[in-house]
Amino acid sequence: MLDLVLTAVREGLLFGVMAAGVFLTFRVLNFADLTVDGSFALGAAAYAAVLAGGGTAWKGLVLALAAGLAAGAVTGLLHTKAGITGLLAGILTMIALYSVNLRIMGRPNIPLLNTRGVLGWFEPLGMSAEASAWTVTGLFAVAVWGLLLWLFQTKFGYLLRATGDNLQMVKALGVNPDYMEICGLAVSNGLVALSGALVAQYQGFADVSMGIGTIVAGLASVIIGEMLMGSRGIGWLLAAVFVGTFVYRLSIGAALALGFAPTDLKLLTALIVFAALTLPAIRKKVRLS
Repeated sequence: MLDLVLTAVREGLLFGVMAAGVFLTFRVLNFADLTVDGSFALGAAAYAAVLAGGGTAWKGLVLALAAGLAAGAVTGLLHTKAGITGLLAGILTMIALYSVNLRIMGRPNIPLLNTRGVLGWFEPLGMSAEASAWTVTGLFAVAVWGLLLWLFQTKFGYLLRATGDNLQMVKALGVNPDYMEICGLAVSNGLVALSGALVAQYQGFADVSMGIGTIVAGLASVIIGEMLMGSRGIGWLLAAVFVGTFVYRLSIGAALALGFAPTDLKLLTALIVFAALTLPAIRKKVRLS
């Protein structure tokens, strides 16, 4: 049981970075962005390709982040400049990224089991591989939470939130909402790609299809976190994303431990999202009755 919880905590921190990116588009920009299914694998592909070519983990992470930023910007440009609906723009970018990821890796899968990579950064300081992995994972989660909290307290962050809430007000302030949407989508997919790189190192491989279902998992994490912790300010909401990711990963791990087949996980994910969406309304009706 303890191993199950510890695994869920670590995966909650790793995938929580991805869920924070989904939160940025889904809750802040009010934009259902399916690009994340492609940008998650894009980050993993870029990171793995660098390490397989003899590059450093730092270089791989920077390249993964840059690739994610570019993918999000492409979706934003398709939506704002080409006049394509947000949902379709994300789908187009996601489809294109499948081929891009294959080009980057040169093959469908790159193993990373024999590489120290990002999770082993503190091993030269005398830490064990396990302690180093925990330290790096925790530092990345805290850094992402802190940076996003800082971002939302800046003028840019307020304008970003206003873009999702009241587009006309943003225009009245003399700000180009198209620019804000492009920037928001870029930052979101940059975080998703960064999470993909971290997860690839954690799992020991990067695969071209590892991003399938990322948007659903991200939405589940965001919704579960909000349902459990409520809304008490942006810092609390960002923390709720990581808590929701932990609960989601714990639910998946518990289902596997109970004997569910891995092929049932997509159905289980859909049921978790359904429960998270409907429980608040059910509780509200119960209180009113």
